Amino acid sequence: MPIKASGAPLDGVLALRSRYDAGVDIDGLRRRSDQGDRDATDQLIELAAELGDMNELRRLADAGNATATDQLIELATEVGDLDELRRLANRGNQTAADQLWELTNC
Repeated sequence: MPIKASGAPLDGVLALRSRYDAGVDIDGLRRRSDQGDRDATDQLIELAAELGDMNELRRLADAGNATATDQLIELATEVGDLDELRRLANRGNQTAADQLWELTNC
């Protein structure tokens, strides 16, 4: 998926990408997050949201993280990913259902 950061200048996006690819131990953050480290989870969510990494947000949302779910809905709405919104709505997420309705009925 292409990098998308709302309103961020290209230099900012490239800096985030560099931080994500090289400067941050993503696997370490995932391990810590999976062991219940909320700070690691928050860092993963922040990075994933900044970079438009729907896969990471989906992984965290599917594990039950409400903040990741909110960020995933926001990102899916921004990029017009109706399939993702539909998937979340079908799992009972009312916010995703509302966003899906707005995108398809306005």
